[in-house]
Amino acid sequence: MLANPNNPPSVSERENVLEAARAIGQQISIVDASTEGDIEAAFATITQNRVGALLVTGDPFFFRHRGKLVALATRHALPAMYFLPEFATAGGLMSYGTSQTDTYRQAGIYVGRVLKGEKPADLPVMLPTKFELVINLKAAKALGLDVPPTLLARADEVIE
Repeated sequence: MLANPNNPPSVSERENVLEAARAIGQQISIVDASTEGDIEAAFATITQNRVGALLVTGDPFFFRHRGKLVALATRHALPAMYFLPEFATAGGLMSYGTSQTDTYRQAGIYVGRVLKGEKPADLPVMLPTKFELVINLKAAKALGLDVPPTLLARADEVIE
């Protein structure tokens, strides 16, 4: 797992991933990166530790460097899952995360309610309810992976 220790939500995401891994008997290696130089070092560690797959946590820093992250994962033949579809569009294997369209729609509804006079403090906290899976078959083929038809059927978008 690639995480940014300077991003507070990364702490809870890290704990959730570790807990989920323990529940299914898997071991997780966490590598931190918070600067562009850290990204290269992180991939060196990942390669040295012979990590079998990579989960890139949700972080604006990683989004800004998505081209580099995808290129490094490709160069090291490392199957990677990202948090936004733009990573899969950039050549990454797959992404799974909250629907940005739905998130913006919810924000618009909240703005409308505030403009109609509701107090922001009275509005309930909303958690994401819609998630999107994007699979890049070209990336899967380059990695020598066969994506099961059942997974392809569940994908919101398949990039060929």
